[in-house]
Order: sequence, then structure tokens, then C-alpha cells
Amino acid sequence: MPLPQSASPVSRAPLAEGAVRHVTFLLLDRFSLLSFSGAVECLRIANRVAGSTLYTWSLTGDGGETKTCSAGVTFTLDDDLGDPPRDATILVCGGIDVAEASSKRVLNWLRREARRGSVIGGLCTAAVTLARAGLLEDKRATIHWENQDGFAEEFDDVELTRRVFCIDGNRMTTAGGTASIDLMLRLIARDQGEDIANAVADQLIYSSIRTDQDQQRLSTPTRIGVRHPKLAQVIQRMEAYIEEPISPATLATEVGLSTRQLERLFRRYLNRSPKRYYMELRLGRARNLLMQTDMSVINVALACGFTSPSHFSKCYRAHYQTTPYRERGSHGQGD
Repeated sequence: MPLPQSASPVSRAPLAEGAVRHVTFLLLDRFSLLSFSGAVECLRIANRVAGSTLYTWSLTGDGGETKTCSAGVTFTLDDDLGDPPRDATILVCGGIDVAEASSKRVLNWLRREARRGSVIGGLCTAAVTLARAGLLEDKRATIHWENQDGFAEEFDDVELTRRVFCIDGNRMTTAGGTASIDLMLRLIARDQGEDIANAVADQLIYSSIRTDQDQQRLSTPTRIGVRHPKLAQVIQRMEAYIEEPISPATLATEVGLSTRQLERLFRRYLNRSPKRYYMELRLGRARNLLMQTDMSVINVALACGFTSPSHFSKCYRAHYQTTPYRERGSHGQGD
């Protein structure tokens, strides 16, 4: 099983024979257990299949002696934002409410390590932490698809991608979930060779290794369970034009259908009209922005194609049984 080639290698030379790479995991409050454990397991298994210590690792965090992940499991830290070994790779583990977990002390520590030339990565939502520390400026990055809308609004100096992981020089980001495994396999291949990386993948029963060219979400037809090509094209156009919605008539013309034919396709496959489906997409984007950013409700409305705040509030309440203002308040965000 040859490991796929990456178009964006980390700017660090392969390890010399016998050398040991250290990885420091910076655990944020309510970090994702799956992203963290996937990365750690890759290192552990690499040592096992090699029959020697290729990697060591440690856990650090801001304050206290422990950190608890979003699943409620608590981990003991090795230090309180101490000094990583020279040439250590730092992986920040994010999860729920990552902006709140990205404390000033964490950001300053990351800036210090960046000045020392450290390779720094963000797992799951930790791209937010890296961006807030100024470490992703003018770089390509990725983040979990659910956080893409809020990230794009807050960090317009970052080239956001939808890939499972992204490597740009000495910065790395992943989309969460099992994407940390794909990243670690790439790094192990760089450090130790493809044979070791493939052996790790086999031990994980990980038969389909993704590269930094793979998209994190399923294709539109697969995701919605519809294989009709023209319907899929229309939905992709809808997803791309949330801020400036396109009329169903125009969408139909673009794919060579009449408005009536498009209506029939939506009714047959999705049990709703094109207008209703488009509205649900826009409201879903609005909900993400309300929960993930501090944008005002008015600006959220405009970003999702609503020119009237009152119309936005009416549509939002009809769909979610609450108002945008109450939604914002229930997640602790001020307006």
C-alpha cells in the first residue's frame, strides 16, 4: 500500500538514523479526544513496529495539572506551558469553544515557540488558536467543516481550504476527526520512510490514507444521497452563493433545465422546493455564524443573503423555533 505523495512537505529535514523526534501536545480545554488519540496512537505504533524509540511525546497546557477533553476524560499534564525540547513538533489540540480556550497565555506561548522556529500544527478546531496567535497569516489552512464559516469571517488573511489536512511550510492544520491520523502518517513517512508509515496504517486497519489534496466532506451527491448530476450542480451553486442568493429560475437555466423541471427534481429527491432548500442552507450558515463568531445579528443576516433583519428573524424563528438574538444569548455571545 504505497503512501500517497504530499504536495506540501513540512520544512524540516528527515531525521538522521537513530535520532528521536519529540512531539509536544498542547491540550486546550474541551479538546477533541479522537483527534488527539489518533495522533498519539500513530506515534506509539511507529515505535512498536520499528522496535525502537522513534518518537517521544509530552502533554502541556495552560494552568493546573490536568486537562479534560470534550468527552469528559481527564489527562494529566507533564508541565504548565514549559519549554519543549529543541526541534520538537508542537501540536495544539482543539475542540469545543476553541476561541474561549485560546487564552492569552496560550497565544503568547505559541508566538514564543514560533519565534524559535518550531513546527506548529493545529488539530481539529485549533486552527483558530494558531490564527489568533498570528501564525497562519498569508498561509493555507484547514479546519473542521462546521467551523469554516466562522473562521472565514474572522481570519481573512488566511487562505482557507476544505482539505482533510494542510501543510504550509512549518505550519500544519487538520480538519478534525481521523484527519490527524492522515497528517501523522505523512510526518512519519517523512521522518522514517514509507515502510514504517504503511506499517502503522496497517496496524490501525487504516486502508485508505488521504493526502492534503483530499476534501474533508463527502461529495454533494453522496452527502445528500442524490445521484442526479444536474441537481447536484444546482446544490453546489447554492452552497457557493449564500451571501448573494441566485434565483431558482437562473439556477435552472445554468444547468439546462426549466424552472418546472428543477422544482420536480427537488420535490422528488429532497421533498422540498428549491426555494425552501436554499433558505435552509442560508439559515444553517447563519446559525454557524451566530454560534462561532461575535458578528452582530444584522451582519450575520447580510452575510447570509437577508437584506432585512426582521425578515431574517422571522425566517430563523420559523425554522429553529427561536430568534437569532436568543440563539446568540444561549451560547454566551454578546451582540
